[in-house]
Amino acid sequence: MSDETVKHGSSEGNGGFEHEDLGAKTVFGFLLGLAVLGVVVYFVVTGVYGFLDRYQSAHQPPQNALKQNVETDTRDTRAASVRERITHTFPEPRLETDERNEINSVREHEDEQLNSYGWVDQPAGVVHIPIERAMQLVAERGLPVRPRSETKVADPASKGKP
Repeated sequence: MSDETVKHGSSEGNGGFEHEDLGAKTVFGFLLGLAVLGVVVYFVVTGVYGFLDRYQSAHQPPQNALKQNVETDTRDTRAASVRERITHTFPEPRLETDERNEINSVREHEDEQLNSYGWVDQPAGVVHIPIERAMQLVAERGLPVRPRSETKVADPASKGKP
């Protein structure tokens, strides 16, 4: 062990704590350097993105040769004006003109098919019936069952045994 003893609370030595912490000048210098570095990084990143944007614009081929340079407002929700703009802008075939409302006609057709009687194949005598009636018939008669075959299937566990 050392023969040195530390005297606490005396004026000799350091008294168990540092007499000088970081000065305010050092802390403010660090914060100022950090702010300057942030501004420099901002301008460097902005410059890099600007360069990359200009490079992409200069080196990218047009996406569609049929596309006309017409600015359109895609947020318009009036069906008539959208349909008018689509018929003048896009060539045939146009797949959808009013995607928000076209599903309604599809659903109406499906509901009509599910809730009415009609021919599927008239020469063959195949009809469709309403789904409620079909469920009643299945509940009354049960599902059709395939008739059992007369031949017995050999049990795999009894192979080789008489």
